[in-house]
Amino acid sequence: MKIKTQPVVMALYILFLMLPIYWLVNMSLKTNTEITSTFTLWPDDLTFANYITILTDPSWYMGYVNSLIYVVLNTAISIAVALPAAYAFSRYRFLGDKHLFFWLLTNRMAPPAVFALPFFQLYSSVGLFDTHIAVALAHCLFNVPLAVWILEGFMRGVPKEIDETAYIDGYSFPAFFGKIFLPLIASGVGVAAFFCFMFSWVELLLSRTLTSVNAKPIAATMTRTVSASGMDWGVLAAAGVLTIIPGALVIYFVRNYIAKGFALGRV
Repeated sequence: MKIKTQPVVMALYILFLMLPIYWLVNMSLKTNTEITSTFTLWPDDLTFANYITILTDPSWYMGYVNSLIYVVLNTAISIAVALPAAYAFSRYRFLGDKHLFFWLLTNRMAPPAVFALPFFQLYSSVGLFDTHIAVALAHCLFNVPLAVWILEGFMRGVPKEIDETAYIDGYSFPAFFGKIFLPLIASGVGVAAFFCFMFSWVELLLSRTLTSVNAKPIAATMTRTVSASGMDWGVLAAAGVLTIIPGALVIYFVRNYIAKGFALGRV
């Protein structure tokens, strides 16, 4: 009897991907003593103290609040800026349009470290250092080009005759864009918002450089867990588990849009 190897390989691959997540959850339910002294596949002394520490200590849970604030701000700003830009690239031809489009993509290709010092000096001089809007605007440098590129592909797939028919029917441009055009590219907006959210949520260098106390994100908080007694492995693991949850929820709600993005070749 011939054994089908594809399901076996897929199961092993999924197991390999899930192993680090399982081990992170396993560590988050242990004490530091058990983590550093024994090797167990399940906690011998199950504890939720690490999660209680995060949910009751302002220095921890405010990191999640700060991250969510600037991530939502960045996603909203990036989509609002990218929508008209992508529409212009998809519907009109003008001098230097291809060069401008390529220039936008080169901004996305640059590493965040290149812009850390200029942003720090600029925001310090104008009083935006350690604010949520500072990180949100800094991330726009990378997310707006990506959103324009994704949305332009979706908009190009909408026939131009729809625009002309709407104008003949008496629609103004804002009414046409909001009532007719946006629903046609809703999947593209979902895909672009997902990638903007994920980049801003996991980005560390800029968010750590541009914040200090008031707007410090969870990613920066997790890098400062060394105390006089050493590394607090359990709390750090619990913070990692809680950090994964928002991204997993976003992926769950936009999974169908992402599939459409792959089908259109824009993801």
